Amino acid sequence: QVQVVESGGGLVQAGGSLRLSCAASGSAFSRNDMAWYRQSPGKQRELVASITNGGSTNYADSVKGRFTISRDNAKNTVYLQMNSLKPEDTAVYYCNARFYYSATGYYAYWGQGTQVTVSS
Repeated sequence: QVQVVESGGGLVQAGGSLRLSCAASGSAFSRNDMAWYRQSPGKQRELVASITNGGSTNYADSVKGRFTISRDNAKNTVYLQMNSLKPEDTAVYYCNARFYYSATGYYAYWGQGTQVTVSS
C-alpha cells in the first residue's frame, strides 16, 4: 500500500520561512514525479511546484524566486523550502506522487495535507 506523508507545516509570520517534507513509500515502481499543491478556503487546489524523477522543476508564477522544490531519490522524499512567506501563501499544502508503470502511465497518490498559516 502506497503512503504519502507530509510534515513541516505550521504558523509563521510574514517574511518568515518554512520547510515542508513529503515521503512516499510502498510503490512497486521506482520512477516517480512529485509535486506540491495548495488549497485555500473557497479556492481550487493549485499547483505550487513540481519535480520530475530526473530533477526538472516547475513553479507557479506566484512562488517563483521564493520557494524551492528538491528531492532525495534514495528516500523518495520531496522538500519544499518556502522563504519570504506572505499571508496569501496560507493554505493546506498537499503532496502528490506519481509512480510510473510505463512511459506515460502512472498511479497518482495524495498525502493528507499540512496546514501553513502566514500571519501579517
